[in-house]
Amino acid sequence: MPIEITGQNSSPVQNDRNSRPENNVGRSEPSVEQQSSGGRPSTADTVSLTETSAQLRSIESSLAALPVVDTQRVEAIKQAIADGSYQVDAQTVADKLIDFEAILDR
Repeated sequence: MPIEITGQNSSPVQNDRNSRPENNVGRSEPSVEQQSSGGRPSTADTVSLTETSAQLRSIESSLAALPVVDTQRVEAIKQAIADGSYQVDAQTVADKLIDFEAILDR
């Protein structure tokens, strides 16, 4: 579906940095309220973390400490392949592929 753009401004683009509106910023004196509060806002922002958030943070840090790969298992499989004792169950592989395809179709 094409998008139609109408009402384009045909005026040239300003390239002069000094004439841009964002360069016309001035500084004003602080209000009486700001002066009385030392320039700080009169209300304080607060953040509270739930127990679930704390648990998630704890789990995240413990997972970050775990290795990404189980090197002992990888070495055992490599050794089994090398000495010819690694057995592949074709039915299990086929079932897992079908399950995976079903997940992808959702």
